Amino acid sequence: MLARIRSAAVLGIDAYPVDVEVDITNGLPSFSTVGLPHGAVKEGRERVSAALANAGFSFPLRRITVNLAPADIRKDGSAFDLPIALGILVASGQLPEDRLQDQVIIGEVGLEGDLRPVRGALSMALAARTAHYRGVLLPQANLSEASVVEGLDVCGARTLLEACAHLSGNPAIAPTRVDIAALMANRGTDESDFGDVRSQAAAKRALEVAAAGGHNILLIGAPGAGKTMLARRLPTILPSMSLEEALETTKIHSVAGTLPPGQSLLTQRPFRAPHHTISDAGLIGGGSSPRPGEVSLAHGGVLFLDELPEFRRNVLEVLRQPLEDGVVTLSRAAMSLTYPARFMLAAAMNPCPCGYFGDSLHRCSCGPLAIERYRSRISGPLLDRIDIHLEVPAVAYGDLVGEQSDEVSAVVRGRVEQARAVQRARFRGQRGVYANAHMSARDLRRHCRLSAAVEAVLRQAVTRLGLSARAYHRVLKIARTIADLAGAAELSTAHVSEAIQYRSLDRKTQFA
Repeated sequence: MLARIRSAAVLGIDAYPVDVEVDITNGLPSFSTVGLPHGAVKEGRERVSAALANAGFSFPLRRITVNLAPADIRKDGSAFDLPIALGILVASGQLPEDRLQDQVIIGEVGLEGDLRPVRGALSMALAARTAHYRGVLLPQANLSEASVVEGLDVCGARTLLEACAHLSGNPAIAPTRVDIAALMANRGTDESDFGDVRSQAAAKRALEVAAAGGHNILLIGAPGAGKTMLARRLPTILPSMSLEEALETTKIHSVAGTLPPGQSLLTQRPFRAPHHTISDAGLIGGGSSPRPGEVSLAHGGVLFLDELPEFRRNVLEVLRQPLEDGVVTLSRAAMSLTYPARFMLAAAMNPCPCGYFGDSLHRCSCGPLAIERYRSRISGPLLDRIDIHLEVPAVAYGDLVGEQSDEVSAVVRGRVEQARAVQRARFRGQRGVYANAHMSARDLRRHCRLSAAVEAVLRQAVTRLGLSARAYHRVLKIARTIADLAGAAELSTAHVSEAIQYRSLDRKTQFA
């Protein structure tokens, strides 16, 4: 007898429908899986046979063939365990098939028949809705993330027996609903706050500009100046996530297996801080079974690279394409996968190997050649893609111990939200452009018209600093953001002059 169970598989961060066809015929007892199964899919036959026997079902001692269609795409993961088990029960006449026709089934089974969570449940639920199925049956542990998909009956089961009882209608599991509006309104409480940072008014202003326009930023300063402390508070002033951003970010973390247990949506912007020993595959993604890397896990949030020159050169260079395009494309012999990677890069570095070049309180022990060699670990093309280069001075003792009232993150975030609202209105209808940092050359000509005075300031800066064309465009984008924060429709010389000050590494005398 033949049984057909609807399921789904993940490709990249999106999912596609898969038909699990189970055929049981007379012959020597065997269990074969076809349709390009790989890794955990092949091993699933051992889990399924043990689970059915331990759950009290009769495992047919006949020839069992399982086909995963479409058969020309490699399947990986343990999500096919439950549909294969149910398919065997239907094909052997132990379970009725009528309630399975409009259901997508996913889940891993344990040897005792318990159901365990799988990666990518949110993506599979979205694929089920797109394919116009009525519902999804999955492990209870995946219920919270899949239930955010509206227009779909999402049911969670703890065991194989419970899933079979639901499909038999005795008793049926009630679909789970979640309040999307309540989830989005619950931003959560930030453990860190801008108000914790003493002094550093110039650095706080630069971070506010970076957050308002989605600009990448590099903090340069002596050890202990507060670079890491500032960078870790950057997510607290970023605007709240939209539902579309939250869904896409949650899909990435679900596929990567980093979604916290029981959490439906990631409503706080991610902050990723990989160690400088990370490999290029860990940063960008990949592997034998491709997984999102740190740049994709930081999508919609901040990727913080502390001690930037300590990262290997080949690791830093792979950042250039996602910084420019906002996506990561992994090409393999059999397929090409694309992961979103629209993040803000925040990086920190010392001004020299010893860390005290330009410090008034400590003597620098590095010569000009050592300083230049240290700086050259970061290539010019990568520096060009970092909009803001900011020098962070050490904090004076009086500022550390004195009474000081600093702005908290909520106040700064209010100004950032207002600037982003202006940008959303400006770029309405443009796909993939929602902040000034994403403007193309055509957008710059349209939204950054230059007066004669502004053009003169820019001409002088390009001549003296030797700015590249990309750096020139970065200056215009930063100036547009500064104008948005000030509520100005046109760029002024003050806006452009402040933007030029944020390109400190373009000044050739910086490390001379």
